Amino acid sequence: MPLVAGVDSSTQSCKVVVCDAESGVVLRRGQAPHPDGTEADPAAWWDALTDATEAAGGLRDVVAMGIAGQQHGMVCLDEDDQVVRPALLWNDTRSAGAAQDLIDELGGPKAWAEAVGSVPVASFTVTKLRWLAEHEPAAAARTTRVCLPHDYLTWRLTGELVTDRGDASGTGYWSPAEGGYRTDLLRRALGHEPELPRVLPPSASAGRTGQGTIVSAGTGDNMAAALGLGARRGDVVVSLGTSGTVFAVTDRPCADPTGIIAGFADATGRYLPLVCTLNAARVLDAAARMLGVDHERLSELALAGPGGAEGLTLVPYLEGERTPNRPDATGSVHGLRLTNSTPQHLARAAVEGMLCGLADGLDAIVEHGVEVERVVLVGGAARSEAVRRIAPTVFGRPVLVPPLGEYVAEGAALQAAWALIGGDEPPRRSATGTARYEAEPTAGLRERYAEARDHILDRL
Repeated sequence: MPLVAGVDSSTQSCKVVVCDAESGVVLRRGQAPHPDGTEADPAAWWDALTDATEAAGGLRDVVAMGIAGQQHGMVCLDEDDQVVRPALLWNDTRSAGAAQDLIDELGGPKAWAEAVGSVPVASFTVTKLRWLAEHEPAAAARTTRVCLPHDYLTWRLTGELVTDRGDASGTGYWSPAEGGYRTDLLRRALGHEPELPRVLPPSASAGRTGQGTIVSAGTGDNMAAALGLGARRGDVVVSLGTSGTVFAVTDRPCADPTGIIAGFADATGRYLPLVCTLNAARVLDAAARMLGVDHERLSELALAGPGGAEGLTLVPYLEGERTPNRPDATGSVHGLRLTNSTPQHLARAAVEGMLCGLADGLDAIVEHGVEVERVVLVGGAARSEAVRRIAPTVFGRPVLVPPLGEYVAEGAALQAAWALIGGDEPPRRSATGTARYEAEPTAGLRERYAEARDHILDRL
């Protein structure tokens, strides 16, 4: 029974799962925290991987492993392979101005969508490189290699600077449609052309560790989640973690000139149009703090509140927002009256507001021609019973909630099994115990949310 390992090096922590290569069953797991903040020393990710691996019982009996990491982060190395400065993470918005400058210089959003499938926002690597060139020119000049968080860990394991098409598609200088780097856009951002990771085919091996373990190409966290969930054409996955994402598996690349949809590639050779919001599970954290309750009680309060919260609407731009691209926005509450100023109404409005932001993303993907056969709800906030039951009233579709799992890490393990076993398609996994939630849409809820949202956007 060969064993494979999958790693989820996320914003908040590193998780390691050890699985049976044939069935995908998780046999062992471990976890270690990452430092807080929007920038980090990449060495901290390596230390967390070491600690999480030890907590998972080690990898001595593991024949292959894969690394999935948070997308977009900027890791700069010098000619001696030393880290030039702490890595800027996807949720660092200081490069918002650089994003707009790059858009204007190339001729507008449409030009970027046609070039790389996505319109740059502050989270993309290309905008962070422009920020570096403008604000830390000495560090920019020292930079001879640029990679992503998962690339960095794969490099530490194998000595090879490689990546995959999925994670590369989130840089802003790799084209999913053309299947290659746009080094002209890289030079435009940084001022020179550093070495970039070699992009491996989906089932390829990056090399081996010093102990002989095969290391797969690795990928971004969203791409690994799609693998771990066994997402297929017709699926739309809504993930409620630190950020919120809505993505679908398609056979053709996406180029959305509005910038709402990021036209990513996936980890199988297909494409992964994705909408991302900055505010998801932490909206519930904030609501629980305001009400002085834990998450279980927040869920109870939300389910006790009426659908639509009698007009109380929360727009959850608590840390700015990526979709729509308003990094300086703040959250707001609308429609507050004496009759709806209760804990139940506020809890309901918080859950509905978080989900409405994701429903906007679902609408955008549908408008782009993606057929939705089912909505799959995952992520930390999907553990909330209120979120599960309220989701179909917001999305207007049945919602499937698979069993709790580490789908990013499990997707990385599945990729490792693919690199080990070979073949044209990755091994298939099917989750048992998936729950189905159905409910009628709440009348007027989305319209009230849109009105409150647009009121904020008109003022910015």
